[in-house]
Amino acid sequence: MRKILFFTFLVLVSMQTLSAQATAEKNKKNTAVLRHVVMFKFQDKATTDDIKKVEEAFRALPGKIPLIKDFEWGMNNSPEKLNQGLTHCFLLSFQSVEDRDAYLVHPAHKAFGEVLKPYFDKATVLDYWAHK
Repeated sequence: MRKILFFTFLVLVSMQTLSAQATAEKNKKNTAVLRHVVMFKFQDKATTDDIKKVEEAFRALPGKIPLIKDFEWGMNNSPEKLNQGLTHCFLLSFQSVEDRDAYLVHPAHKAFGEVLKPYFDKATVLDYWAHK
């Protein structure tokens, strides 16, 4: 009788462990975040006011495009001098590739491109799934 009870206990513990592992994997997939990194170099003729206008237009996008789940930005201050002229970095987060793709063609994103165009020299864009 003890052996049956012990075996039943082992089966129940094993089932609970497997269930917990499956739940953890499901939660991990649900919390995955697609990062969209955009870095700009502005034309030499762009003034401080021109660049400020671009910054403000980019910072307004999360309020216009609900698909953006998180947003931050900043300016380069690395002492390594490896930025290749790129001065501004914008980091957007999306829940899916579909959300990112919809952002790319969204009218507000297209309008931002028009604000950027007169001052734009080059950009680097990198998208990746964030791992923790």
